[in-house]
Amino acid sequence: MHEGHEHTHGHDHTHCHGEHPHHHHHDGAQGTVSDQTVALVSYMLDHNRSHAEEIHGLAHKLEAMGQHEAAALIEQGVTCYGQGNDLLAQALALLQTPKEDA
Repeated sequence: MHEGHEHTHGHDHTHCHGEHPHHHHHDGAQGTVSDQTVALVSYMLDHNRSHAEEIHGLAHKLEAMGQHEAAALIEQGVTCYGQGNDLLAQALALLQTPKEDA
Protein backbone atom coordinates (compact mmCIF):
# COMPACT_ATOMS: atom_id res chain seq x y z
CA MET A 1 0.00 0.00 0.00
CA HIS A 2 1.33 3.45 -0.90
CA GLU A 3 -0.29 6.75 0.06
CA GLY A 4 -3.67 5.16 0.66
CA HIS A 5 -3.92 2.91 -2.36
CA GLU A 6 -2.68 -0.56 -3.04
CA HIS A 7 -0.43 -1.63 -5.91
CA THR A 8 -0.68 -5.22 -7.03
CA HIS A 9 0.93 -5.56 -10.43
CA GLY A 10 2.57 -8.53 -12.06
CA HIS A 11 5.44 -6.32 -13.21
CA ASP A 12 7.68 -3.59 -11.87
CA HIS A 13 7.35 0.05 -12.78
CA THR A 14 7.93 3.36 -11.12
CA HIS A 15 5.10 5.55 -9.89
CA CYS A 16 5.36 9.18 -8.94
CA HIS A 17 2.58 10.07 -6.57
CA GLY A 18 1.25 13.57 -6.12
CA GLU A 19 -1.63 14.91 -4.11
CA HIS A 20 -4.34 13.66 -6.48
CA PRO A 21 -5.95 10.25 -6.82
CA HIS A 22 -5.13 8.28 -9.93
CA HIS A 23 -5.86 4.93 -11.48
CA HIS A 24 -3.69 2.42 -13.27
CA HIS A 25 -4.98 0.70 -16.38
CA HIS A 26 -3.30 -2.37 -17.80
CA ASP A 27 -4.29 -3.96 -21.10
CA GLY A 28 -5.17 -7.64 -21.09
CA ALA A 29 -2.69 -9.99 -22.71
CA GLN A 30 1.02 -9.34 -22.42
CA GLY A 31 2.37 -7.74 -25.60
CA THR A 32 -0.98 -6.43 -26.83
CA VAL A 33 -1.80 -2.75 -26.61
CA SER A 34 -5.23 -1.39 -27.40
CA ASP A 35 -5.82 1.60 -29.65
CA GLN A 36 -7.42 3.23 -26.62
CA THR A 37 -4.17 2.97 -24.67
CA VAL A 38 -2.15 4.47 -27.52
CA ALA A 39 -4.69 7.28 -27.82
CA LEU A 40 -4.52 7.92 -24.06
CA VAL A 41 -0.71 8.15 -24.04
CA SER A 42 -0.84 10.46 -27.05
CA TYR A 43 -3.47 12.65 -25.39
CA MET A 44 -1.52 12.81 -22.12
CA LEU A 45 1.68 13.76 -23.96
CA ASP A 46 -0.08 16.64 -25.75
CA HIS A 47 -1.80 17.65 -22.52
CA ASN A 48 1.48 17.70 -20.59
CA ARG A 49 3.23 19.68 -23.32
CA SER A 50 0.47 22.27 -23.13
CA HIS A 51 0.86 22.55 -19.36
CA ALA A 52 4.64 22.88 -19.70
CA GLU A 53 4.17 25.81 -22.09
CA GLU A 54 1.76 27.50 -19.67
CA ILE A 55 4.11 27.01 -16.75
CA HIS A 56 7.04 28.33 -18.80
CA GLY A 57 5.01 31.47 -19.53
CA LEU A 58 4.32 31.86 -15.82
CA ALA A 59 8.04 31.70 -15.09
CA HIS A 60 8.64 34.55 -17.57
CA LYS A 61 5.96 36.65 -15.89
CA LEU A 62 7.46 36.03 -12.47
CA GLU A 63 10.92 36.89 -13.75
CA ALA A 64 9.59 40.20 -15.09
CA MET A 65 8.06 40.89 -11.67
CA GLY A 66 11.43 40.42 -10.00
CA GLN A 67 10.54 37.03 -8.52
CA HIS A 68 13.80 35.51 -9.72
CA GLU A 69 14.06 32.64 -7.24
CA ALA A 70 10.48 31.48 -7.82
CA ALA A 71 10.93 31.83 -11.59
CA ALA A 72 14.10 29.73 -11.47
CA LEU A 73 12.36 26.99 -9.50
CA ILE A 74 9.47 26.96 -11.93
CA GLU A 75 11.91 26.72 -14.85
CA GLN A 76 13.46 23.68 -13.14
CA GLY A 77 9.96 22.21 -12.98
CA VAL A 78 9.48 22.89 -16.69
CA THR A 79 12.72 21.01 -17.33
CA CYS A 80 11.33 18.06 -15.39
CA TYR A 81 8.11 18.24 -17.40
CA GLY A 82 10.25 18.14 -20.55
CA GLN A 83 12.14 15.08 -19.37
CA GLY A 84 8.91 13.29 -18.52
CA ASN A 85 7.39 14.28 -21.84
CA ASP A 86 10.46 12.97 -23.68
CA LEU A 87 9.96 9.62 -21.96
CA LEU A 88 6.25 9.59 -22.82
CA ALA A 89 7.12 10.36 -26.45
CA GLN A 90 9.59 7.48 -26.53
CA ALA A 91 7.02 5.13 -25.04
CA LEU A 92 4.40 6.32 -27.53
CA ALA A 93 6.78 5.68 -30.42
CA LEU A 94 7.32 2.13 -29.17
CA LEU A 95 3.58 1.58 -28.81
CA GLN A 96 2.97 2.83 -32.34
CA THR A 97 5.68 0.61 -33.88
CA PRO A 98 4.15 -2.55 -35.31
CA LYS A 99 5.60 -5.71 -33.77
CA GLU A 100 6.84 -8.41 -36.10
CA ASP A 101 5.59 -11.89 -35.33
CA ALA A 102 8.38 -14.16 -34.13
